[in-house]
Amino acid sequence: MKADYRIHQADCQKKATLPADSCDLIVTSPPYNVGMAYDDTGAGDSVDYGNYLKFTRRWITNALHWSKNCGRMCVNVALDTSKFGKQPLTAQVIQIALQAGWKYFATIVWNEGNISRRTAWGSWKSASAPHIISPVETVIVFYKKNWTRVPNKNDDITKTEFHDWTSKLWSFKGESAKRIGHEAPFPRELPRRCIKLFSKQGETILDPFAGSGTTLIEALLHNRKAIGIEMEQKYCQLARKRISDNVINQLL
Repeated sequence: MKADYRIHQADCQKKATLPADSCDLIVTSPPYNVGMAYDDTGAGDSVDYGNYLKFTRRWITNALHWSKNCGRMCVNVALDTSKFGKQPLTAQVIQIALQAGWKYFATIVWNEGNISRRTAWGSWKSASAPHIISPVETVIVFYKKNWTRVPNKNDDITKTEFHDWTSKLWSFKGESAKRIGHEAPFPRELPRRCIKLFSKQGETILDPFAGSGTTLIEALLHNRKAIGIEMEQKYCQLARKRISDNVINQLL
């Protein structure tokens, strides 16, 4: 099996980065305003929530352009966020995607089960201002035109996987940033489930925030083609190394 992949050091806010109809499935986890230049000023961590939502609108609109008519998209985001003040992040990403032209299919709740902080007391033992924490994230599933696709021999999901993964609650551990060498990696289990559940062998998987290359690794290991977009040169290099270590070396 040949490892068929491309990594573009580019900005997913620019539509010209990829041609139209480039991919069958998008699996990604967009940054939460960390180290990301969202406009021509190069502003990163200081960008306010309004500009962050504009950034979200731009890449989601481009993702629709890059997707084939049968295409689907899985977006991993926090349920909500306090980074910009209390904000319903999942709800707002859904709203933006619908406005861009995507159609909504489902929201999967991912129970990480390994958060480092398990208490958020606020006003201790008082109703005056209690704080609430969430040990979960979401995987929001969208599609471009029609959800139903014709089954064929290129489906590779097993009976057990299909039974377990069609539940809207997924439980598995998160990933260690220190181990991977990236600020916010997701575990390989997340793209593996999305890829096998929502795509077929031979199809093209895109991650517009390729980061350490986790989505690309799982796409290649499951006989898909892979495209990654990543702005940072160091992460492009990291992704290529991880693909070499986890995919190409296994094929030798």
